Amino acid sequence: MSKETTYAGMLGDWERWVTALLADGSTAGHLEVPRAQLESLTVRGKELIQKQSELTASKQDTSKELRKLIIEGQRLVTVLRVAVRQHYGIDSEKLARFGLQPFRGRRRKADELPVIEKPKTE
Repeated sequence: MSKETTYAGMLGDWERWVTALLADGSTAGHLEVPRAQLESLTVRGKELIQKQSELTASKQDTSKELRKLIIEGQRLVTVLRVAVRQHYGIDSEKLARFGLQPFRGRRRKADELPVIEKPKTE
């Protein structure tokens, strides 16, 4: 006896039980109600596995479509960023409204800063 761990395997095992109980129906009449319940569960389980397979395929298609949409949207946003900077100017504070950093000049490097000497105290 093997212990099934996949849903499809379990349903196959259930189907074998239903078939065996139907074949031995005359001596196992007291098991008719649970056999019918198991048969009903087996049919419903097969339907759900089929539905799950269809949804998995649909999810994959949707993921591909979403990936394409995101790429196209990102390209458009890039174009709009450049256009807004060009329209308002790179140092305009209006850029902040669009989530863009206005250019506020370069910071000097440490070696470019003027050296201030302290007065000598004696």
